[in-house]
Amino acid sequence: MTGQLFLQYHDSLNFFRTGGPIMVPLMLISLAMWALIIERLFHFRRLLQNNQPIDALWTAVCSNRGQAPSLTGLNGLLLDTFLRRRSGHLQLDHYIVDEIVLSLNRSLNSYLAIIGVLAAIAPLLGLLGTVTGMMNTFNVMALFGTGNIKGMASGISEALITTQTGLVIAIPGLYMKSFLDRRAHNARHQVAAAGYYLRNHLKEYKEYDPC
Repeated sequence: MTGQLFLQYHDSLNFFRTGGPIMVPLMLISLAMWALIIERLFHFRRLLQNNQPIDALWTAVCSNRGQAPSLTGLNGLLLDTFLRRRSGHLQLDHYIVDEIVLSLNRSLNSYLAIIGVLAAIAPLLGLLGTVTGMMNTFNVMALFGTGNIKGMASGISEALITTQTGLVIAIPGLYMKSFLDRRAHNARHQVAAAGYYLRNHLKEYKEYDPC
């Protein structure tokens, strides 16, 4: 078992070295992109998995609980923030609800653009590696002609490995970006509906006495 792990490690290291210097930024991009993807996946799971129905919001407002411990998920976060910021003035509380909705929407979109940029950069770096690899191949041919097969193969390997690595990073990255965009879109609809529900109930009282 240990021998197999060592061989796999050696093969991976050899693959990384064969790809040339472009492999270093490609690996850094991959690590950063997947760190952000995993963070977003856990963030959306925490907000959406146990999200409470919006009709529970007004009951929690009437109970006047500062932390709203019975509510979880995205609606619970909305309510908890509102209860901590509420002023007791009807019109001002309308603005507070709107500001909370906008703030939550911004947080739902966090890092998604960065993930898309990193996924788009990866194949471009792979293309750069292709260019440098072919340049190394032509340099060998200029010095030794076609007789140095090993030198030519090294440059071609660098070109192909960097291209392959860039695509391997970009394809799942773009898929996950699209998946996270859909999750964020659904979450924005939910928080907008919850904010609209809360504002409408506040409007029912000319004098702001919610319960």
